[in-house]
Amino acid sequence: MLSPLATTHHQVVVALSAIYGELAGGFAPDAPASGLDMGLDKALRNHWQFWAAVFLWAVFSIYWDRAAKGAGATKSSESRASRALHVFLTNAALLLVLAPIHGLGRFLPASFAVMTAGLVVEALGLALAIWSQRHLGRNWSGEISIKVDHQLIRSGPYRRVRHPIYTGLLAMYVGSALVTGEWLALIGLAAVTLAYGRKIRLEEANLKVAFGVAFDAYRRETWALVPGVF
Repeated sequence: MLSPLATTHHQVVVALSAIYGELAGGFAPDAPASGLDMGLDKALRNHWQFWAAVFLWAVFSIYWDRAAKGAGATKSSESRASRALHVFLTNAALLLVLAPIHGLGRFLPASFAVMTAGLVVEALGLALAIWSQRHLGRNWSGEISIKVDHQLIRSGPYRRVRHPIYTGLLAMYVGSALVTGEWLALIGLAAVTLAYGRKIRLEEANLKVAFGVAFDAYRRETWALVPGVF
């Protein structure tokens, strides 16, 4: 069975594919004189970095699907409503960040340097997320949960950061926003920041119950997302 987040990411990719097809074909309705412009952003069409950014999210979706099959048996987990809220926020954010529409206009130019820098950030984020997930092994889950025979991992990327997967995923969103350069992408970043801020709070409360003083010590000695910052 696929994880809910991975399945929904596939649905997002499918939903975007029609838009990308129109973009590749050159469809671009005239922009309104004022207000929200839902026309496709032709500036992105001719930049390979944009298509590469979309490809990296497809790689993430496929990998997460497969990783979900290797997760350990669940002992306890968050409610379906809690999980559904997280999935909604993260996928709405992905649509806002990646959809190639004018929306509210651009906050960055569609330049080679900016878009390449964004793509590098996104690729590094994907690499960190995959490395961190593999390091957790069967302890990993897309939802907030405690596995049977769950272990508190404190090695590898978890030696200094408690949630390196989320660091990687947030970097992917930031990198994608730099690639597209749309103001709507910044709204998406706000939504995904809210989603993972909430998830970190709930997950750490869950780990506190499961591991007690061991998690308290781990929390004192590490950072949540970025060493020296947060």
